[in-house]
Amino acid sequence: MLTRNCLLLFLWILVNAGSVSSLRPPSLPSGRSKAGREHARSLVGPMRNGAAGFQRVKRGWVWNQFFVLEEYMGSDPQYVGKLHTDLDSGDSVVKYTLSGDGAGSIFTIDQTTGDIHALRSLDREEKPYYTLRAQAVDINTNRPLEPESEFVIKVQDINDNEPKFLEGPYMATVPEMSPVGTYVTQVTATDADDPTYGNSARVVYSILHGQPYFSVDPKTGVIKTALPNMDREVKEQYQVLIQAKDMGGQLGGLAGTTTVNITLSDVNDNPPRFSKSFFHLRVPESSAVGSAVGRIKAHDLDIGKNAEVEYNIVPGDGGAMFDITTNSHNQDGIIILRKPLDYETKKAYTFKVDASNAHLDPRFQSFGAFKDTATVKINVLDVDEPPVFNKPSYVMDVYEDTPAGTIIGAVTAQDLDAGSSPVRYSIDWKSDMDSFFDIDPVAGTISTNELLDRESVAQHNISIVATKLNSPVLTSRVAVTIHVLDINEFPPELSSPYETFVCENAKTGQVIQTFGAKDQDLAPPGQQFSFKSVKEDLKTNKNFTIRDFGNNTAGIVTKRSGFRRRLQEIYLLPVVIEDNGYPPKSSTGTLTIRVCGCESDGSLLSCSAEAIFLPVGLSTGALIAILLCIVILLVIVVLYVGLRRQKKKETLMSSKEDIRDNVIHYDDEGGGEEDTHAFDMGTLRNPKVVKENLFRRDVKPEMRRNPRPTVSQENADIRDFIGQRLQEHDVDTSAPPYDSLATYAYEGDGSVAESLSSIDSLAIELEEDYDYLNDWGPRFKTLAGIFGEQSESQSDSTTTENKH
Repeated sequence: MLTRNCLLLFLWILVNAGSVSSLRPPSLPSGRSKAGREHARSLVGPMRNGAAGFQRVKRGWVWNQFFVLEEYMGSDPQYVGKLHTDLDSGDSVVKYTLSGDGAGSIFTIDQTTGDIHALRSLDREEKPYYTLRAQAVDINTNRPLEPESEFVIKVQDINDNEPKFLEGPYMATVPEMSPVGTYVTQVTATDADDPTYGNSARVVYSILHGQPYFSVDPKTGVIKTALPNMDREVKEQYQVLIQAKDMGGQLGGLAGTTTVNITLSDVNDNPPRFSKSFFHLRVPESSAVGSAVGRIKAHDLDIGKNAEVEYNIVPGDGGAMFDITTNSHNQDGIIILRKPLDYETKKAYTFKVDASNAHLDPRFQSFGAFKDTATVKINVLDVDEPPVFNKPSYVMDVYEDTPAGTIIGAVTAQDLDAGSSPVRYSIDWKSDMDSFFDIDPVAGTISTNELLDRESVAQHNISIVATKLNSPVLTSRVAVTIHVLDINEFPPELSSPYETFVCENAKTGQVIQTFGAKDQDLAPPGQQFSFKSVKEDLKTNKNFTIRDFGNNTAGIVTKRSGFRRRLQEIYLLPVVIEDNGYPPKSSTGTLTIRVCGCESDGSLLSCSAEAIFLPVGLSTGALIAILLCIVILLVIVVLYVGLRRQKKKETLMSSKEDIRDNVIHYDDEGGGEEDTHAFDMGTLRNPKVVKENLFRRDVKPEMRRNPRPTVSQENADIRDFIGQRLQEHDVDTSAPPYDSLATYAYEGDGSVAESLSSIDSLAIELEEDYDYLNDWGPRFKTLAGIFGEQSESQSDSTTTENKH
């Protein structure tokens, strides 16, 4: 549709060439018509004849894209362009309106003529274009004569902005000694002008300051080295001034500058150098091993790790006495003493030291050797020294219980100075508080002061002091360790009770058991046990012998074959064990050897415990079954006996109620007067009449009873004694029932039979006839005889009294 309208508009322009030229904005330059565009729209409106409906009206709006110069400095508003429509016949009935970006504030339009003006100066960098909308309306009715159309006003650029380096100033680093053309860094400048219009934004780079060391690419801004072999040790920092100019660098273009600070980084292009070729040092002979005795230094012009120096002593004269290390902080060479110095032995040492870099750069090795050499001479200074022992420490051994005064060792010290002063020895009393030892002050021999006991102190540590006779201040010490050795007090014995067996099918010379020994003494280094058979047993024993293996173990070796359990089941083999202690100790142990049945490979089958049952034909499983049956029967018998005893312990009456409210029925026949266990007669006691002050009858009273007179062996005296005792027991409530006679204080209220007790029988019924006791059986015969004789004696005494 748009294409067709454009073609119609083009044909209309060709036909009406004269009128077309008047529709273009007068201010529009002919050279800028290419950037413009023409609009042809259809306008639909009412028919002028008044007929109903609409007809298509050809729109006559013609204008190109408008331009306005930026930074306009004129006093009058800047003319932008002109709007015109075919409907405007010049009778002032058409009014033009403007809306959009800056309408009214920046841009204004003449409502009658359609001329557009800019009211103020514009900046393209602030806003490059403005979009506005224009419309033609009836001046009287404000009715739109055609639809609203949109157009653009562009701000035409001028070269009013210089290039700027947004990231400056720049910092860059390049290694020293770099070849020409080595990349350093890149700078970039930006121009705010329109890059699509003219050369206002076309930037060219150049160096204002920094030649001939560096160069810059005019288009890219890349900075490179322009001079070879730039040495950091000569000059390290460079400041380069870079210019960026627009308009392609032509005259009249605007320019901006920036500073680039370039630093040459270090490379290892310089070897270390000694400040002098000869170093002279002095060291006292008393310097300790491992101490620093001097310093030397080689200087390196490089920095960082490229300046790290390694020092090495060249092998040769004096080099073995010293060592050298590098101080990591200042790269000094520190000479360290490796061995003790002695002025009397050697007074000076001379050696050479090499200084080289630790990190070499292969690019510069062709320049020569990266090291330097210096000579070091060290003079040893004489110092008055204390005596020196010939050993750093001493170790001595002595047996316990050694007699006092026995010499156990000696120490030796000498003065190595030129004067060679005599030396005197002493024991530091702090190390030997109990004075166990003594030392000869001249010879240095150490002896015991008293008997030593290893069980109390097994090791003594003493300190020996050596003093120069002509200089008592100079002393030296040495440690002496004295071990108290154990005297061999206990003989060795078998290490364990060995269970040894020999197979019936054993062969001659077969080792059937390996055994060892132990000793209760402290095992000394190299303790050795020896084993052998008893001398008497060597001739008589035809069965076994002892073989010593030499490693504290021995073995039992068979001397024959054909052992039989039925002939002899057990063999006893004595063995003599001897140690190598001081003094040597020995003992004799006995090994028990049992004959057993074995497989062909020597594995054990059975010994004598099972051999008894082998003729019967019983196997191991049968024996186990028989033993289980026996155990089960024993358990049954034990359970049965336990149940029987439990039943006997049960009481006849299990009721816990009051005994007076129960009638006990039982069918067992009593055991008579001798039966005191069938029933607890104490339950019949009436608690109402029990006196609290009575003593218990089932325990022996604690109160002391009066002694009773002795009784003669005559019958009359016996009867009197029994009667007296009976009377005493009737009134004595504290006596226990030793004669198994139970007494009852009360038998219940309302008894028809009255009291059955014989407590008061002596006082009330003295003349009672006891003949009926003879009818009760043999158990009451003795009681009947006693009471029968008593009644006769009482009757005789009564008759006698009556006669008197």
